[in-house]
Amino acid sequence: MVLKYKTTADIPVAKRIVDQVIGQQAAVDIIKKAAQQRRHVFLIGEPGTGKSMLGVALAELLPKEKLVDILAFPNPNDENQPLIRTVPVGQGRQIVAQSRMQSSGKAINVVFILLIVASFIFPYWWWRANPLKLGETANAIIFASSMLGAMLVVAGFIISLRMGARVGVQKNAPKIIVDNFDRKQSPFYDATGSIAGALLGDVLHDPFQSGGLGTPAHERVVAGMIHKANMGVLFVDEIATMDRQTQQELLSALQERKFAITGQSERSAGAMVRTEPVPCDFVLVAAGNLETLKNMHPALRSRIRGYGYEVFMEETILDTEETRDKIAVFVAQEVTKDTRIPHFDKSAVDEIIEEARRMASRKGHLTLRLRNLGGLVRAAGDIAVEDKAKVVTKEHVVRGRHVARPLEKQLADRYIERKKEYQVIMTEGKKVGRVNGMAVIGGEDSFSGILLPIEAQVTPGGKKTEFIATGKLGEIAKEAVKNVSAIILKYFGEDLKEKYDIYIQFLQTYEGVEGDSASIAIAVAIISSFQNVPVRQDLAMTGSLSVRGDVLPIGGVSSKVEAAIEAGIKEVIVPKSNVNEIIIDKDKLKKIKITPVETIEDVLKVALDWNGKKDILRRISDKA
Repeated sequence: MVLKYKTTADIPVAKRIVDQVIGQQAAVDIIKKAAQQRRHVFLIGEPGTGKSMLGVALAELLPKEKLVDILAFPNPNDENQPLIRTVPVGQGRQIVAQSRMQSSGKAINVVFILLIVASFIFPYWWWRANPLKLGETANAIIFASSMLGAMLVVAGFIISLRMGARVGVQKNAPKIIVDNFDRKQSPFYDATGSIAGALLGDVLHDPFQSGGLGTPAHERVVAGMIHKANMGVLFVDEIATMDRQTQQELLSALQERKFAITGQSERSAGAMVRTEPVPCDFVLVAAGNLETLKNMHPALRSRIRGYGYEVFMEETILDTEETRDKIAVFVAQEVTKDTRIPHFDKSAVDEIIEEARRMASRKGHLTLRLRNLGGLVRAAGDIAVEDKAKVVTKEHVVRGRHVARPLEKQLADRYIERKKEYQVIMTEGKKVGRVNGMAVIGGEDSFSGILLPIEAQVTPGGKKTEFIATGKLGEIAKEAVKNVSAIILKYFGEDLKEKYDIYIQFLQTYEGVEGDSASIAIAVAIISSFQNVPVRQDLAMTGSLSVRGDVLPIGGVSSKVEAAIEAGIKEVIVPKSNVNEIIIDKDKLKKIKITPVETIEDVLKVALDWNGKKDILRRISDKA
């Protein structure tokens, strides 16, 4: 069913979190099964795809009638092993309050009686034992002073009694360590990045360990998130960043469904205290990316897999009318959650959908990295608020895109500006051996395009022809240079009988170069230098190469083309298979010519000025 709306205010927002998850239907189905059967779940995917949201949704679906409060009691037989008891939810506070009232009530009664008796008897006794004949006024002053002194003595005595009473209350009254009073749904705890004490529980250090003033062991017990999540959900993102010992103890808690609390530091007095096992029957939702699989404790992963599910999160979704409506629903949800921005009209939603296409970097798909998309929604909304607009329009989204630029994009803009200023990037004229390549900076979650100037120089060499690349190249980039060398030898092997050194330099790439998308640029630079054929500087290119000379697709094509436009480039060469993935504002796209290519010969025909040297181009075509 197609959504019909003027603004996102007309779009109903689901109440349940599980119904608000966009584009992860397979994961949602698993979460529903896991909630029904209390299974563990391992979610693998890129940031911003909804992993934590699924964890909260699971907690929402779990039944809450089995929740309990957990109390720590003093152990009369061994003070360093507090007793652990569970009671129905809500009764923990009652038990603690009643115990404290009984203990403190007795102490208060004794103190009050002593106050009354001492305040009157002690001054009277002193007066009778020490009569003085100093006159009525002097005697009255002496009597009043005696009375005041007696009261101060008694007050000090009372404070001592109350301190003793407080210690008595602490020693006898239990402590509630897991309190589920008035909880509306099953607990959800995000333990991402937690230290061992916060995750597994701890026993606090006691500075007063003698003289009867020490805090009883059970009062120093602090429950960990595994205990607070009892009968609920424990969510741990980037679980492999936990040290192996903590992962091992988390595994023990999963297996036994109970875990004793002890001091997590050997230097703490709490290390001498160890409670009885504390219930921790939680559902674990672990999350991470593909690197997590390499570093995660194998036994812990095996436990999750054996008693639950593993899910690989979707990063994109097919671009259809139905999925575009889901993005509209997402916008409505974000506005409702934020509460501080106005709703979006249809033109603004369409612009958000266009951004979802661009972020997908995949033909016919929309991104599911919705956290970044949500940032654009809020940026556009903030601009609308600033303009005092009743609804967010397309103009606000366009302006919001600039405001919400990731750091990588801001760095790329400065990079291009400064390199043009120092003429490192050239956008006009022709030059031998120099090519404008294109690259991206940043990770998969957030990246931006930049121009990558590449120069080549061919010089007489030593014993054999060598290809030498500089510019802090990564492994894939080095392999790309080797692949290009095979193509050069294919076309110009006979000419290379004399030995040459072929130098390839990635200009001012202090952060390093990785990937093979500069392959066609490297090949063009070498051929230009070797044959002394100039390269057009108003043109940039990107594309991988097979060893047979076919141009292969690359990633981040939209960001690369956008960077070329902003740098003032007039034409870009891209792999033909990437053309439909170029999602850029139509007004911007009018400023540049897109030339798709399939082979290195196609690239050479466009990029080089063959004036007077077309015989070389014909020779290349004959050998293709």
